[in-house]
Amino acid sequence: QVQLVESGGGLVQPGGSLRLSCAASGFTFRYYVMTWYRQAPGKERELVARIASTGTVTNYADSVKGRFTISRDNAKNTVYLQMNSLKPEDTAKYYCKRADGNYWGQGTQVTVSL
Repeated sequence: QVQLVESGGGLVQPGGSLRLSCAASGFTFRYYVMTWYRQAPGKERELVARIASTGTVTNYADSVKGRFTISRDNAKNTVYLQMNSLKPEDTAKYYCKRADGNYWGQGTQVTVSL
């Protein structure tokens, strides 16, 4: 079955960086577009970044453009989210999702605070 396991979240000060990872299994990873979403308390889940199956095309929410970078390693069945210049408003639970189908990971918490 499809499994997505996120890791790499934590507590970081404003201006800091974190790198999230999502290990995928149960499907042919290199065939699929992958995405990162986030959900802050009391807010709807929002799409943060998207990467094509080959990794050659990426898209970002305006709120993270220039600060976050999505990438993937198809040999390792893993998608990453490098987050730089973090702001308190980036605080949320971050989820990995295969673009098609309702396949989500369990999420990893990112908290940006002094």
